[in-house]
Amino acid sequence: MHSVAFSQAFAELRVGMVQGRSAVLYSCSSNPLRLLTPCINRESVWAYLSSFGGGMVAGDQTSMKVTVDRNARCFLGTQASTKIYKNHLSRPCAHHLNATIGNNALLVFTPDPVQCFAGSTFDQCQRFDLEQASNLVLLDWVSSGRAARGERWAMNRYSSRNEIRREDRLIFLDALKLEPAETKLGNPFRTGGYHCFATVLLLGPLLAGHAAKILEAFASQPPPCREPVLASASPLEDGAVLRFAGTHVQEVAAAIFRHLQFVAELLNDNPWLRKW
Repeated sequence: MHSVAFSQAFAELRVGMVQGRSAVLYSCSSNPLRLLTPCINRESVWAYLSSFGGGMVAGDQTSMKVTVDRNARCFLGTQASTKIYKNHLSRPCAHHLNATIGNNALLVFTPDPVQCFAGSTFDQCQRFDLEQASNLVLLDWVSSGRAARGERWAMNRYSSRNEIRREDRLIFLDALKLEPAETKLGNPFRTGGYHCFATVLLLGPLLAGHAAKILEAFASQPPPCREPVLASASPLEDGAVLRFAGTHVQEVAAAIFRHLQFVAELLNDNPWLRKW
């Protein structure tokens, strides 16, 4: 019997204030992860998580630690969608993230969607620890797979859990698990003909006003009917939770980043302008 290699990779990023500007204080990563920190603007740190092969193979286990110190601002994304490749031996891939955000600091964490190939297994767990005046923009989304090849929700399992704590008090817990049971995930009574699901979280005093405007806009709109993208918004302390379901990833992305246009002012540039 042939053995199959798998990897355990780790990345860490710390952002703080240096001479009045956000700067990378510490950055490291191990194969197959790559953490890129290009010098894009002087007002905030931009970082991108990448990996050899553009994704994870059977048994890969990755983890990341992120710290954004008081008053600092950081954008963290990925170079492309995270591909979860076919898993012949039923070895699950997993990713864990632990992020700590200081008072008056901002973390904008908007990776590209997870794309699960047929027969793959992926489990993700992300925890964010906030102080009283911390600020967080979080995007967590998944696509149905390689739709162009006829794969639609053909993974063995996809699960994602997001836990937000403020001063060690749990304020948000969200979990999604997609796993075939008695019926396939592609059944119209399960995924409803949609190819992408997304959750966006806005939390913190810097974002409270923008979240309130988004909630007001949603409240003034009539309920959608047969739209390519369905969206909803719910209040959460000094923020909001937005949820999207769409027939195409690009349409969902356009809807998400239309609501997040204000982030460009906070980062002094638009990280999605030339991407979506």
